[in-house]
Amino acid sequence: MTRFVTTEIRLDLGEVTLRGTVTGAGPTVLLLHAGGERREVWVPVAAVLARRGFRSVAFDLRGHGDSSGQATTLRALADDVAGMVRSQPAPIVLVGASVGGLAAIAALADPAVAKRAGGLVLVDVVPDIEPARARSWLDFHGLAGRYTRLVEDVLGSGSALLATAGALDMPILVVRAGQGSPLGEADVRRLRAANRRVTVVRVPAAGHLVARDAPEELANLVSEWLCGIGHGTVSAPVPGGQDLR
Repeated sequence: MTRFVTTEIRLDLGEVTLRGTVTGAGPTVLLLHAGGERREVWVPVAAVLARRGFRSVAFDLRGHGDSSGQATTLRALADDVAGMVRSQPAPIVLVGASVGGLAAIAALADPAVAKRAGGLVLVDVVPDIEPARARSWLDFHGLAGRYTRLVEDVLGSGSALLATAGALDMPILVVRAGQGSPLGEADVRRLRAANRRVTVVRVPAAGHLVARDAPEELANLVSEWLCGIGHGTVSAPVPGGQDLR
């Protein structure tokens, strides 16, 4: 089995300290986990990306894992993501799962952050998921009361997030879960209508937490897409996934 050097890093951003892990060498991919997760969920994804010639950086979001602070507002998470982007060599492709993806979009509203980004991958998330469906999904999975303030802040930010995503001048990949997803077809169509640079793929066997359910397939799809947008190279064809363009 091929092994890659991993380095533990620390990022001090005033009121919070974020802990992260760097894996591999090459063009940089910033991995942002979902709410309730931690950076270790990306370990198998980072290993595949490293074999494909990419350098991945995964931080625990504030209030998660080894990072300090509390995750109560999307703005705070977005400011942290902006700090992550500034701390890494550009260009950076941001890969965000669930609230990690929403924080990435919010961070990219700052032109200085967007200038350092070469692309965006949204893992089973879109800017303005229908609030009633999102609340129903969270309630079904026993998560309704876990991050109440953050959830309501996110759901109230849909229009602004969609406007930001629609204005982004970069390629965007949406990786949809094949089952158990809170996303609806109309949610995805709104994003594609807002930004014509959006590509959508699906991982049939994965639920909402795609990085946990199908890490190798997710990494393969992302690395193939990275090659297609000119962010590094891929040495072999990548199987799996359904292109919905």
